[in-house]
Amino acid sequence: MKKFLAFLLILTLCLTVFAGCGGDTEEPVTEDPGTEEGEAAEPLKIGFIYIGVKNDGGYTQAHADGAAAMAEYFGDAVEIIEVESVDDGDQQASYDAAVSLIDQGCKVIVGCSFGFMYALDELANSGDYDDITFLHFSGNSMNETNFANYFGSIEEARYLCGMVAGAMTESNQLGYVAAYPYTEVQIGINAFTLGAQSVNPDVEVNVVYINSWYDPEMERSAADELLAAGCDVITQHCDTTGPQIAAEEAGAYAIFYNSDNNVAPNAYLTAAIWNHEVYLIDQIQQIMDGTWAPTSYYGTMADGYVDLAPFTDLVPEDVVAQVEEVKAQMLAGEFAPFSGPIEYNDSYEGADEDGILCEEGQTLTRAEIWSIDGLVQGAE
Repeated sequence: MKKFLAFLLILTLCLTVFAGCGGDTEEPVTEDPGTEEGEAAEPLKIGFIYIGVKNDGGYTQAHADGAAAMAEYFGDAVEIIEVESVDDGDQQASYDAAVSLIDQGCKVIVGCSFGFMYALDELANSGDYDDITFLHFSGNSMNETNFANYFGSIEEARYLCGMVAGAMTESNQLGYVAAYPYTEVQIGINAFTLGAQSVNPDVEVNVVYINSWYDPEMERSAADELLAAGCDVITQHCDTTGPQIAAEEAGAYAIFYNSDNNVAPNAYLTAAIWNHEVYLIDQIQQIMDGTWAPTSYYGTMADGYVDLAPFTDLVPEDVVAQVEEVKAQMLAGEFAPFSGPIEYNDSYEGADEDGILCEEGQTLTRAEIWSIDGLVQGAE
């Protein structure tokens, strides 16, 4: 009997072992932390090259804010590395900044000023960085593989700002602190002038060029000069808040550029602004998805890339309503700032001897806008 019980016990144990080893039994699948499946994905590193400091309150801060908004959107999937105060007129400095970011693991390089174009173009086409994506703001260079450019129709917001200035001035003298006599800057001056003239045919726009994108001292000095000459509304195409502060101290109004940064509450009316995250989020998503291809992007007010900052309480309700009406027409595609007839001013020395920028019934194309080479009537 004991032998039988022992045999039964052995048989039971054997059956248990066989059952545990059966080929039809599916074991739980666990991830091995040492395998590719178990490892956390590395964030996409994106490098930004800035001409100024991130807290300049204007141009560079607008780019940095866009980068931060993009990083917040993607969370841990991206990591941004930023290099500040790179002279965009120094190609070697631009080149070194981009290579440094690549050496730190950046797979996307974003150059945030015109002059960075030359270094990025060299790198993108060198054959040494074919796995790097280069994005460049305000330039015109690109290739078919890894180099794209982007800008936007800031002339829309500039025109609306001009309407505000033209309606608010009492002296009919508007001041414009400008960087260089380049097409990009002239587009903004002309759109601003046309907007002001649309509500006040008697206005004159007085322009001072400081021959620098970023020079806080010169920006402030130019604004003081314009204010002393009788301008009672100051706007700008330069990088800092100096002109805005100068306007407030002189008891004048200020219309800012690049970002909605009101540092002069007794002067600030509104601003022509960039929402760089609109472009960046779209491009980074395409890069992550593996669907990205180089394009020359030109964002508009309709897609949210450029806009008019909210009005402050200094702007009368009737002026707000007038501007909002034209903005609605822009958004609907019913109105464009450069719609004829438009004439260059009397000092124009361009190819067209008649000084006509835009004929009656004509609306300039993007290419024609970027062929502007002077100032319109009413801007000097």
